[in-house]
Amino acid sequence: MTAVANLFDLTGRTALVTGGSSGLGLQIAEALGTQGARVVISSRKADALQSAQAHLASLGVDASWIAADNASEDDIERLANEAMERLGKVDILVNNAGATWGASTVDHPLAAWDKLMNLNVRSIFLLTQKIGKLSMIPNRYGRIVNLASIAGLIGNGPNAQPTIAYNTSKGAVVNFTRALASEWGPYGITVNALAPGFFPSKMTKGTIEKVGVEKLSEQVPLQRIGDDDDLKGAALLFASDAGKHITGQILAVDGGITAV
Repeated sequence: MTAVANLFDLTGRTALVTGGSSGLGLQIAEALGTQGARVVISSRKADALQSAQAHLASLGVDASWIAADNASEDDIERLANEAMERLGKVDILVNNAGATWGASTVDHPLAAWDKLMNLNVRSIFLLTQKIGKLSMIPNRYGRIVNLASIAGLIGNGPNAQPTIAYNTSKGAVVNFTRALASEWGPYGITVNALAPGFFPSKMTKGTIEKVGVEKLSEQVPLQRIGDDDDLKGAALLFASDAGKHITGQILAVDGGITAV
C-alpha cells in the first residue's frame, strides 16, 4: 500500500505545459513543479515566459521555458524536440494553449473560425502525436492533461456572448481526449481533460471588466468564479499516480454550473 501523500509526489517526473506563462497554465505548472516535477513551460512571448520562470523559481520549482507559437506546425515540432533535449523524456503533457473569439454565428469570420480550430484542436493533436512518438509510447508511460472547457459540454446562456467556434473546438477536445485514452491505454498512458468554468485570465479579462465578478458569480451554485488554486488539485490527480486508473474522463471545475 502506498501512502496517500506519495501518490501525488512527482519527484523524478518531467512535464511540458503549453500556454504556461500565465493564467491556468501557470497555475498548473505551479502545482506540478511544487510536487517535484521538472517543468518546461511554453507560450509565444519570451518576456512573459521569463517572468513566469522567475515566479516558479521563487516557489522552488525547477522550470525552464521555450518560446513557441502552437499555431505553427514547425514551432510545435521544435517545441517537442527541445523539450525532449532538456528533459530527456516527457512524462506529463499539459495541452493548455488556446484562444477564443466572440461573435454571432451569422457574423463569425471564417479566418477566426480557422484560427481557433488550428490552435485549440489541430495543435493539440500535433504536439500530442509528437510527444507520444518521442517519449510516452516508447517509455510505456504518460499522463496527458488537456484543457477543455464547460463550453465544450454545454451551450451558452441566452445572455452570454456567442462563441460558436470556441465551443465547437472545446467539444472536439473532449472527444479527442476520450478517443486517445482508448487508443493509448495499452501503452500505460492516461488521457484526461479539465473543463474549467469561468476563471480570471487574459482570455477572460475583457468579460470580467465588462460584466463584473459579482454578476458572473450569480449563475454559479458556489457563488464564485475560479481562483488561482482551483485547478491545482484536479491537475495533480490526473498527472500523478493518484489518478493512474483514471483515463478518458472530463472533469468540470466550474463551481457547479454544469450541475444546474
